[in-house]
Amino acid sequence: MRIPPRLTVIGGAAALLSTLVLAAPATAAPASPPAGLSATLSGVAPVGEICYSDLPSQAHDTLRLIDAGGPYPYRQDGSVFQNREGILPAHSTGYYHEYTVKTPGATTRGARRIVTGSSDEEDYYTADHYASFDLVDHDC
Repeated sequence: MRIPPRLTVIGGAAALLSTLVLAAPATAAPASPPAGLSATLSGVAPVGEICYSDLPSQAHDTLRLIDAGGPYPYRQDGSVFQNREGILPAHSTGYYHEYTVKTPGATTRGARRIVTGSSDEEDYYTADHYASFDLVDHDC
């Protein structure tokens, strides 16, 4: 009986993978994700940094509204951010609050947000609906 070439390749790849997994040392540290790999896909969730002047103008508007205490354009603005993604530093519930950053042309709230911490000037910007965050540096 002739085995189709594709099955031979798949079987060989499976055998090689099994050997590599079984031969890996139990104390090996996790490898760093390759450059460009999404932080959430790699299991590593670093928080970046962004200069205040590099934020979109709509984020500046949102930060001004936060400083003024509102009024906010969306009823969800100011609600507690749960940090379910676990990307931001761990704190008790109620430490973080979220606010919408308007997206020009969007018919919904869009994906952009400012998340504030209870500490002064602890503001995080996300352009991808909580998949990643940048701490806002207000001094640049």
